[in-house]
Amino acid sequence: MKKTISLILPLLLLNFLSLNAFSEELSKQEKFITKLLNQQVRQHISLQHSVASILKRYPEQVETVLEVALASYPSKYRQIIIGALRAEPALAPEVVETMITADVTDSENIVRIAVEAEPAYAKEIVNIAASHRPREIEEIVRVAIITEPFVTDDVIDDTLLSYPGKLLDILTGAMKALPDQVAGLVKSALTLYPEEAKEIVSLAVSSSQAQQTREIISAAVEAGAHEDSVIAAAIAGGAKQEELAKR
Repeated sequence: MKKTISLILPLLLLNFLSLNAFSEELSKQEKFITKLLNQQVRQHISLQHSVASILKRYPEQVETVLEVALASYPSKYRQIIIGALRAEPALAPEVVETMITADVTDSENIVRIAVEAEPAYAKEIVNIAASHRPREIEEIVRVAIITEPFVTDDVIDDTLLSYPGKLLDILTGAMKALPDQVAGLVKSALTLYPEEAKEIVSLAVSSSQAQQTREIISAAVEAGAHEDSVIAAAIAGGAKQEELAKR
C-alpha cells in the first residue's frame, strides 16, 4: 500500500505542476492580449479593427482574443464578431461557438451578424449554432436564410442532413423565411427524406396559403410520393377536400 502511494504522489505532483504552468501561461497570454487590445483602442482604433489586426497576427489565439474583448467591451459583441471574421473568415465556427457559449446575446442575433459578415460560411455558422442551441434551430435557420437568401439551398440541405430529428423544425424555419417557395422546399426535403412525405406535406399545407396547396401536392408527387397519400396528408394539414377535387 505504502509503495503504491509513493508511486502515485509524484504523478499527482507532476500533474499539479503541469496544470499550474499551463494556467500561468494562459494568464500571460490573456494579459498580453488585454494590454495590446486596450492600447489600440486608446489610440482611437475601432474595436472591430483592433480585434481584426490582433487575430491576423495571432490567429491561434482566437478564443483568448474573443474572451478578452468581451470581458472589456461586453456590449460591443457585434464589432467583436465582425472584426474576428474579417481577420480570418475560416474562424467563423469558432467565433460563433465562443459567442454562444459566452451568452452575450441570443443565438439568432449571433447567427445574423455572422452570416451577414461572412455568407460563404453560412452553413458552418448555422451548424455550430444549432449544435449548441438545438431547441432554437427553427429560428436559427429562418434568420440565416432571411439574412442571406443565396445560401438557402446549402443551409437547408446541410442542416437537414446533420439534424434529421429536427426535420420539421428546420422546414418550419425555412418556410417562414421563404413563404413563396414552400413547394420547392417540400421537393428538396422529400429528396432527402422520402419516407417522411406525410409529415412534410401536412406541415407545408398548414404553413402556407390555400392557393399553394395544389403546387405543394404536385411538387410532392414529382418527388416520388404517392398521389393518394399526398392528398390525404394535405387534408390532414387543413386543405379542403372539395378544393382538391378540382385538380
